[in-house]
Amino acid sequence: MLKSKEDVISLIQSDDKMMEIIHTASTLGLPDWWICAGFVRSKIWDTLHGFKKRTNTPDVDVIFFDPTILDEEYEKALEKKLTALLPGIPWSVKNQARMHFVNRIPPYSSSEDAISKFPETATALGVKLDRENQLVLTVPCGIEDVLNLEVKPTPFFTESSERLAIYEQRLVKKNWKAIWPMVKVHH
Repeated sequence: MLKSKEDVISLIQSDDKMMEIIHTASTLGLPDWWICAGFVRSKIWDTLHGFKKRTNTPDVDVIFFDPTILDEEYEKALEKKLTALLPGIPWSVKNQARMHFVNRIPPYSSSEDAISKFPETATALGVKLDRENQLVLTVPCGIEDVLNLEVKPTPFFTESSERLAIYEQRLVKKNWKAIWPMVKVHH
């Protein structure tokens, strides 16, 4: 069973498709890059539910942090490059150095800072390959909630009623319990 970051890293390493996606993203050589959110969370929850077949992921979120290139068209070009390298994957590439404009919040200091400010603790995680080609997992809000199948707002989202309203709207939109019935949603 999954009890730690190391268990999750081993789980991902044993998934050839996930590793192919991670290796493909790494070829871009982006600064401070991660594949995050549902890509990792869904694998964990599928495993904890005993699913034999992977649930559909609406997108594979590749994030990076580069304050020198804030052009959204650059991100679209990167998505096209990834699609050419590995077709059939719903790539989404976002530079976190510009996303604070979109989210109307203070600037992020890094990709991990951005991940820590995702709406739910269970999605505030990411994976990448380090310089030695080793898989790394970041969990700035901790690993416990995703492993315990709990959906809670991140500390950043509990700081304002406006953000909590966004969190609540996402719970309705995502409807995770319909896919993973053992998930416990906190309002």
